[in-house]
Amino acid sequence: MPEHEKNPAGAMDDVDAVTWAVLTASRLLVAVAARSLGEVEERVTLPQFRMLVVLSTRGATKLVALADLLQVAPSTAMRMVDRLIAAGLADRQTNPDNRRETLLRLTEEGRRTVEDVTSRRRSEIAGIVARLGPAQRLALIDALGAFNRAGGEPPAAPAEAGAEPHPLGWILDDALVHEV
Repeated sequence: MPEHEKNPAGAMDDVDAVTWAVLTASRLLVAVAARSLGEVEERVTLPQFRMLVVLSTRGATKLVALADLLQVAPSTAMRMVDRLIAAGLADRQTNPDNRRETLLRLTEEGRRTVEDVTSRRRSEIAGIVARLGPAQRLALIDALGAFNRAGGEPPAAPAEAGAEPHPLGWILDDALVHEV
């Protein structure tokens, strides 16, 4: 451990230790996310996939709401939407309740893409989690739950239970933490 990470007694501060552990875990999760997009990477980037997940969970959505959920500028969201439409993964429709508004939604191919990528991602994370012992899995659930609460991330139920994942695509359930 580098000297600047030790406290005066020579031990790593617990906040630093946890921070480094979370940074390492985030590298692993980003790698899993990237691999899960491997089969569609020529058509979909990670930010575009996030948009597909939002459209998948929320249904037809106005551009401004989509940009807000993704925390990007509306112009950035519009460029992403245009690329997804060109790839056949999303389309525009007139809002039946207000004909001046346009709603964005997934196509059937877009829905299949979200399902396929999510399935690959969940499978790889399940394989990693399965290598932990039962006590470690329970401790991970508790630790990640506390971490999510401290960060203001709302709890989510398993997708299988019919609950919606967070708009950015993360789910915490009782057996496993996975990104959708």
